[in-house]
Amino acid sequence: MSLKPVLGLQQTQSLVMTPQLLQSIKLLQFNAVELEQYVSEEIERNPLLVRDESRSSEDQQPQPQQQSEAEIISERLDASLENLYPDDPGRHDTISPDLSAQWKSAGGHGSTLSDDDWNAESFAAAPRTLRDVVQEQIPLIFRDPADRFLALHLADSLEDSGYLADFDELPVRTGTTRAKLERILMTLQQNIEPPGLFTRNLCECLAIQLRAKGRLDPAMEALLDNLDLLARRDFAALRKICGVDESDLADMIAEIRALDPKPGTAFASGSSAPVVPDVIVRPAPDGSWRVELNEEALPRVLVDQAYCAQVSARSGKQDQAFISECLQNANWLVRALDQRARSILKVASEIVRQQEAFLTHGVSHLRPLKLKTIADIIGMHESTVSRITANKYMLTPRGMFEMRYFFTAAIASADGGDAHSAEAVRNRIRQLIDQETADNVLSDDALVDILKKEGIDIARRTVAKYREAMSLPSSVQRRREKKALAAQR
Repeated sequence: MSLKPVLGLQQTQSLVMTPQLLQSIKLLQFNAVELEQYVSEEIERNPLLVRDESRSSEDQQPQPQQQSEAEIISERLDASLENLYPDDPGRHDTISPDLSAQWKSAGGHGSTLSDDDWNAESFAAAPRTLRDVVQEQIPLIFRDPADRFLALHLADSLEDSGYLADFDELPVRTGTTRAKLERILMTLQQNIEPPGLFTRNLCECLAIQLRAKGRLDPAMEALLDNLDLLARRDFAALRKICGVDESDLADMIAEIRALDPKPGTAFASGSSAPVVPDVIVRPAPDGSWRVELNEEALPRVLVDQAYCAQVSARSGKQDQAFISECLQNANWLVRALDQRARSILKVASEIVRQQEAFLTHGVSHLRPLKLKTIADIIGMHESTVSRITANKYMLTPRGMFEMRYFFTAAIASADGGDAHSAEAVRNRIRQLIDQETADNVLSDDALVDILKKEGIDIARRTVAKYREAMSLPSSVQRRREKKALAAQR
């Protein structure tokens, strides 16, 4: 057998993922915050990209009708500052020459003050953190510098909840004995505000708060030592352990519920950003639903063609290649953002069409829906619909919902009719449990019977799974809790 080179022609198919195609896929699954951050980075990187400020400037432009009305009211009332304070020489719109010089020497850039120069945020105090609150109190509690040093080390080990972390490692880290750290810790627990900080578990946290209120008696200590029984609503065992009757136990439980299990979270510095809807659904005059993109969630960018032509006329070959690449990337980004907006609108419109009964009547009419169903109807791939609906929100007359909320599994109908949405079934289970009384608590089997009478074919283990997913206790625990609440009344 001889080996020699041979020319041949072969046809194959392969998927080539270009960098721009990969970035287009990423753009689909970006939420509003991530998209804004990405566009800002591209604008800094590409000199040919600029923001379209035309719409925002039109929105900020004052209405001439409102201006004229304000001038008419001002003339009628004659409420100018000169008339209100005729003898006050300091009421001027400009700064005096001496103050102007001082302003410029301090870094100012002009001698007039306008509304734009006033920034209330620069005068607002920074939020106090848990560490700030603790460090302010430690010098007042400890006079010895060595004790103060150890107390500050304990403060560094505080979690955001107010609990103490890694206490066993502190003796090695600080080079002191455990007994001395225990003494410092006990002093902090007894004197620091709010009570409950510097504790190592929930029982210790609640005990310190009760001691501060003068309510830590032996019965309450026994209750705190058996919080697991309280979590299981085993009130009969708790009454026996604490040596109290049903009324006293109900009062003790009410006192514990009034305590703060995480006292440090009151000083949490982090703030959750509001969710910006990508799509807004409003009722139309003809009784249908109008689906619109939220312009606040869509960054508007343009290609600066004039600047591109100006720079191209004065650049050499090497610069021309750079400008051509920037122009290509800028045009691609504008098209990609437009395609992303069209795709979101197309998917959202079909979701609204499929879930019209939900918008009209509520969650009980939510239909089971799959990503593939939407993909087949609008002619997209299922993975594309999955990326579009990820981290996107829809504002409807019934509230704000993530787009994935409308895709739920199907529960078969007991009478052979249309299937029921799993989310609608969960909502029905919650409604039935909320309507319970102390004398009529529904077991999982009773819930199954009620749902089957309503045409929902569901197994008992599925009911238990849905109930546990909603953090709803079992029927035994609910019965104990409702009887305890009834005894309190």
